[in-house]
Amino acid sequence: MRILNATRQWAKAIRRDVVALWLAARDPRVPWHAKTVAGAVAAYALSPIDLIPDFIPIIGYLDDLIIVPLGIMLAVKLVPVDLMREFRDEATRRAKPVSKAGLIFMIAVWTVVAAALLWLFWPTRPA
Repeated sequence: MRILNATRQWAKAIRRDVVALWLAARDPRVPWHAKTVAGAVAAYALSPIDLIPDFIPIIGYLDDLIIVPLGIMLAVKLVPVDLMREFRDEATRRAKPVSKAGLIFMIAVWTVVAAALLWLFWPTRPA
């Protein structure tokens, strides 16, 4: 039961930090490099589409379990501590946003991958 409780607390902290990073990416007091990382991590984490779809066994969850938390840790380290504390406080009072930019980016990535695969494997006629 302790492990389940700890996992729930960790998941709540991750969700809170994603919203806090979303706020940090829009705040003028945050340095530009921290805004860039925070915005990218928040956009990906809040996007309804994953880079690696969850239905793919094992690797489908790698982005959710490894890539997103590592990105969050990096972005949190880049945002000044006092500002991050403020964003976390505000994030606990806000509803979880949805990233349209993240959705558009993931659709673009999948479109480019699909086009590249079609181009690569399309049968050609011998000359």
